[in-house]
Amino acid sequence: MMSDRLQIIGYAVFAVVMLTVVPFFTVLAGRNDYLYTFTLIALLSIASAGVWITFAIGRINIGQSAYALVGGYVSAILVATYGVSFWLSIPLAGLFAACIAVVIGLPILRLRGVYFSMVTLVSTEVARLSALALPITKGAKGMVNLPMPGPIAIGGITLVPDFATLENPRIAFYYVAIILMLITFLLVWRLMRSRIGQLFVALQQNEDLAQSAGIDIARLRVIAYAISSFLGGVAGAVFSAVSQSVYPSSFTTQDSINFMLNCFLGGLGYVFGPIVGTFVLRFGWDLLFQAQRFQLLIYAAILIGLMLVLPNGLLSLIPSRKGAKR
Repeated sequence: MMSDRLQIIGYAVFAVVMLTVVPFFTVLAGRNDYLYTFTLIALLSIASAGVWITFAIGRINIGQSAYALVGGYVSAILVATYGVSFWLSIPLAGLFAACIAVVIGLPILRLRGVYFSMVTLVSTEVARLSALALPITKGAKGMVNLPMPGPIAIGGITLVPDFATLENPRIAFYYVAIILMLITFLLVWRLMRSRIGQLFVALQQNEDLAQSAGIDIARLRVIAYAISSFLGGVAGAVFSAVSQSVYPSSFTTQDSINFMLNCFLGGLGYVFGPIVGTFVLRFGWDLLFQAQRFQLLIYAAILIGLMLVLPNGLLSLIPSRKGAKR
């Protein structure tokens, strides 16, 4: 496998590039659109990391958009309606999504294969219809003109300024998204090297054998699904602040499929696979924009080709020692 040292070094280099090189050159070139693209990629990577965790227990999750939408609305409602700090709304949105996942997960996680996937797929549509119907979510009009994140001050020292006072708030949102992404994947990497992460892998390999060994597989499945949904809720919460709005169509079934594709393309056997997959898919789609009406056809053909040639994902191209890849 790729040694832990090699992964940490590579991740450290990636973090330095994202925190210094990318913002420097995008601001220097005056390309705020690139800042927004990288911000979006970071948030999509966080949501994809949640999908990757459900893959780690042997479940195919096509409903992550539901929890991203829930997180977006919870944050928007807390900030715009109740005056809660945006920074506090992020973990609260994640926890609310996780609580819903626990309630839903208790019955549906008993299902396997395509049955579980179909139920999660339906959950995205349920979330969209709920957002349309509930008065607090403002229906089809959505919630717009959301307040900018306020300052964070400790002991009279301002650690984070009020975004509304910044000349270029996009750079601030960029750093929020990138830092959250870096922390998320570092924690997921550490999780998969802990005892509970090893138990997740045991569930993926053989649930019946794991249960016969005395492992509480029902509890572990719910824990994994709750963590997955928490990450979806966090990504949705930050997205609503970046776009200053949230609609029932902000996250759709197509987004759930893309989250899954990000994991497949990067590599299901690699913690950092969702980051690689998200970057490649997002920029690949933008690069093919010149193809116009053939864009989707070429895009789909390339994806199919990559999955046929590299069934273990793009990260499988990196030379590794024999063993597990996580």
